[in-house]
Amino acid sequence: MSIEIDVLVLGGAGVDTIVHVPELPLSFADSYMIQPGIRTRAGQSGDFVALGVSSLGLRTHHLDLIGDDHEGDLVRAFHRDQGIAFTTSLQPEGTKRAVNLVGPDGRRLSLYDDTRSQETDRLPEATVRELAAASRHAHVVITYPCAFTLPTLREAGVTISTDLHNWDGMNPYHEVFAYEADLVFLSTTALADPEWTMRRIVERGRARAVIATAGADGAYLLVDGELSHIPAVTPPAPIVDSNGAGDAFASAFLYGWLNGEPAERCGLYGAVAGAHACTVPSMRTDSITRDELHSRLVELQCDAAPAEHRAEEAGWRG
Repeated sequence: MSIEIDVLVLGGAGVDTIVHVPELPLSFADSYMIQPGIRTRAGQSGDFVALGVSSLGLRTHHLDLIGDDHEGDLVRAFHRDQGIAFTTSLQPEGTKRAVNLVGPDGRRLSLYDDTRSQETDRLPEATVRELAAASRHAHVVITYPCAFTLPTLREAGVTISTDLHNWDGMNPYHEVFAYEADLVFLSTTALADPEWTMRRIVERGRARAVIATAGADGAYLLVDGELSHIPAVTPPAPIVDSNGAGDAFASAFLYGWLNGEPAERCGLYGAVAGAHACTVPSMRTDSITRDELHSRLVELQCDAAPAEHRAEEAGWRG
């Protein structure tokens, strides 16, 4: 079968209800009057990665379990409107939902509804096999049914990426994803020793690169045994919502990686895309485009050049 899909995204389709709160953590009170209100929209981790890589010009296909409900209609409309191929299997318990509390500084607290899943949930193996055979790469969200697709994906010969999000480095649930992926993304938020966890992922698994995002502190990249730091990028506009920033980072990194770019440059792509995502209001699902990504890189290089020149000149005079 010919390769028709650059990135096959498995899992992570759902709906978020966005609630803006005056502060995080939220102090107890009988009630709050909030602006700009409460909005429900399609867009969880798999949706955002699918949107991110598609906006960067990669041929994208998304596969997940979806309910026959209003939330499922929102998710299907999201993919249709964005032009993203979407294959679904029925989820009897309904489409995944979450509530995101967003503070004035853009930080968010996510509350996931854990009732919309069952032990028997599986993505159809024949469908996974067929789509994998037509794909270059698979990005696997860490939802329960996706763990069972990993042997099929490996058998198909596609490379695999995953995002462990706020893994603490110890919870065994995440390990099957961490040790089967070629590219592993995670957050430093819950890690006592990020470098130790990153190296453990490489030692116990098959990862060629591990990327740990650290918010305003940038990110850390482990490749070929060398740990390096990716500086944070100043957002091009005020920060309004950090939701989706990690997915944007992973999408842009994948864009560079699948185009054969050096890992350090892939990390810079990710930093630019993550910063952009923080400027997108929570009720929108915009993603940085390929032209915007490269234009922003040019701007950063132009901004850095004078500083480098001044440093070199000072060194020469000394």
